[in-house]
Formats: sequence, C-alpha cells, structure tokens
Amino acid sequence: MTMDLGTLAILFPMLFLLLGLGFTVVIDPYIQQKQRRIMLFIVVLCLSLIGQNLGENSLFVHHANLALKNILSAYGYSVRPVILILFLYIIWPEGKMWLHWTLAGINALLYFTSPYTKLCFEIREFDFAALRGPLYFTCFLISGLLLLELIIRTILRYRETRRLEQLIPVSVALIIAASVALDMSVGMAQQPISFLTMAIVIGSVFYYIWLHLQFVREHEKDLMAAQRIQIMMTQIQPHFLFNALNTIRALYAKDPPLADRTLEDFSTYLRQNLESLSQTDLIPITKELEHTRLYAEIEMLRFPNVRVEYRIDDESFTIPALTIQPLVENAIRHGVRSRKDGLVTVSTFREAGAHRVTIEDNGTGFDPKQDGLSEETHIGLENVKNRVEQMCGGTMILKSAVGEGTSVTIRIPDVPGKEKGGQRK
Repeated sequence: MTMDLGTLAILFPMLFLLLGLGFTVVIDPYIQQKQRRIMLFIVVLCLSLIGQNLGENSLFVHHANLALKNILSAYGYSVRPVILILFLYIIWPEGKMWLHWTLAGINALLYFTSPYTKLCFEIREFDFAALRGPLYFTCFLISGLLLLELIIRTILRYRETRRLEQLIPVSVALIIAASVALDMSVGMAQQPISFLTMAIVIGSVFYYIWLHLQFVREHEKDLMAAQRIQIMMTQIQPHFLFNALNTIRALYAKDPPLADRTLEDFSTYLRQNLESLSQTDLIPITKELEHTRLYAEIEMLRFPNVRVEYRIDDESFTIPALTIQPLVENAIRHGVRSRKDGLVTVSTFREAGAHRVTIEDNGTGFDPKQDGLSEETHIGLENVKNRVEQMCGGTMILKSAVGEGTSVTIRIPDVPGKEKGGQRK
C-alpha cells in the first residue's frame, strides 16, 4: 500500500513521539526497574496499535483477507484496556489487579469471538462494511472505568501536588474521551490512524512526563530525608560518646580499678560496634540493646539507687541505631536519679503485625500538656521519633504523669521474611 501525504503527516509524529518516549524511559535515572519495563511494554503496545490501524486500513482499502481484518480489529479493541492496567501498575504498584485483568480478558473474548457471534462488531464479506454489534461499546465502557480509576489513584497518590499540576492527568483523560467522541462521529469507516490511537500515544507521552516530575520530587525528598538522618546521627553519636566517657571519668575518682575495667569493656564494645554506630541503616535489636546495657551499667555504677531491668521477649527485628539508648538516658538523667529506688524497664514483645519496644520509668514525670521537657531532651526525643518514622515507618508515643513516671512506646511494623538480625533498608 502506498501511503498518502496525509497518512505520513500523522504517522511520523506518532512514531517520533513513541521512539522518543522509549529512549527517555531507558535513560531515566529516577524510574524503578519494574516501572521501566512496564513503560517500555506500553510503548510497544502503542506502536502495535499504530500498526493495527494502518494494517486494518490497508486490508480495507484493498479488500484483502477478511479473517485477518477481523483479528486486527479485535486486537485494537482488546489492547486498549491493557495499556490502562499497565499504567495502574506504575501508579499503584501494591494494587491487586485480578479484577482488572478479568475485565480485560472478558473484553478480549467478546471482540475476538465477534466474527462468529456478531456481539461487538461485524465486517460484511461482500463489501467489507464494518457494523456495530449490541456489545460494541464494551471496550469503551471498561476502558472508561479503568481510566477513571487511574486518574483518581493518581490524584490520591500525589495529593500534595499543586492543583494546577493535577490538571495534566485530568486533561489527558479529557483528550482521550474527546477522541472517542470524534471516532464515534466518523463512524466505523476506517481512518489511517484513529483519533483514539493518536490520543493514547499523546496521552502516554504527557502522562509519563508528568510522572517523571513526581519521580524526581520523590527522589529529592528521599535525599533530604537521608541528609536529615545523617545530620541527626552525627549529632547523637558524639553526645553518646561524651556521656559514656564522662561517666567513666567520674568513676576514676571513686574506684579506679572498676573504672579501668569499665573503660576496657567500653573500648572493646566500640571496636566491635563502630560500624553500626556510624551507619544510617537499621541494626538488629540485639545490637541496640548492647548500646543500652553499656550506658545503663555505667550509670548504675554512678547511681546505686538506679536500676535498669530488661524484659526481652522479641529479638527478631531491626531498629534505627541509637534509638533505645537515648530514651534510657533521658529516663535516668531526667526521671529516676532523684528517686530513692529509681527503676527503668526496657521491654520488647511482638504483637499482630508489629514489634513493640517500651521504655518505662518511675521517675518524676511531667505534664505533657505543659511540655515540661528541657530543650535538650525535646530535641533528643524528636531525633528518635523522626528516625523511627523515616527509616522504618514506625511510630513513637510518649506518655507521662507528674509524680508517676514516663513511658515511651515504639512500634515497628513487621516486615515478612526479615528474621533475626536481618537488616531492612
């Protein structure tokens, strides 16, 4: 078939857009590998739609093989919902798509059996005229529902995006809807490339450009969070070391041999755990408890009225470094030192879907409504809270009552497959 200039004028921009999109997807550093594969598959499907349009038109013009024309028509109607489902995988990777694929499968079955059932369309053999069947609009109905879900999930996922920017995916949906109306006005007569195919290609390009902007922003947020974590770690580590060494120095004035043994143990501990102290990854809870026990033992030597007890029922999870130790330090320094029988209890246990760590003391307590924390303590608690939230999606809850004590509860969501000592990044 010799293409006329009008067909070529439509074809080359479409091919240029898709090839450019494919190249952009390949070199895009902000897209995940799975998303990259899905986008490349979408590009291939869009190219196949253009080929289907041209092939169907060619067969129509030259009155060629009717069976092949039926197959091409059924393919065109079947692949459109698939493209939308693939976009849903990108925007909603955790979603369950069995219902979507079931609808796409039913849609394909109806159109591919239409040459025999006449349910969706019929191509008459004597003049190759295309006629609509009673279920002709099945593809448009299913695709419309999928497109609506895609737009809703896009807006929900990026709800923090400025409203003006959210008009881009909405505009893409409106362009596709308008293209369907244009195709309907033309009827079943063949065009070189349908308005809907052109809208799908252009919409895919613009939607990916919009997604790329969101991927870049997510990457920047992750970098900023990592930088904040690194800053907090550099602030906390010297603080921990300073207090431990200060405690040992105080012991030298009271019991030099005990101070020597304590310093030796502390030096050995630092050599074995220096890497975990300096990293921003999660560490096994056992490592964090070692940090805590070291500090607590030194403090208990300085303050005989203070006891730190442990009720460890769960050791099969990871936690940000220097999470429990600063909380125990706050409990001792600001809670139980002034008590005749000061007690700090560290407990861990597993509950449904999570690991729970609780640090309780019978200290002086404070009124949370009046925020009786010192600035130093407040910053320390905020550091712990931020790292628990940012590094493992956990939560931290503080409760206190004047004269009764304080409790801090950390809840770490369970991660399937991460057992004892496993690290999560």
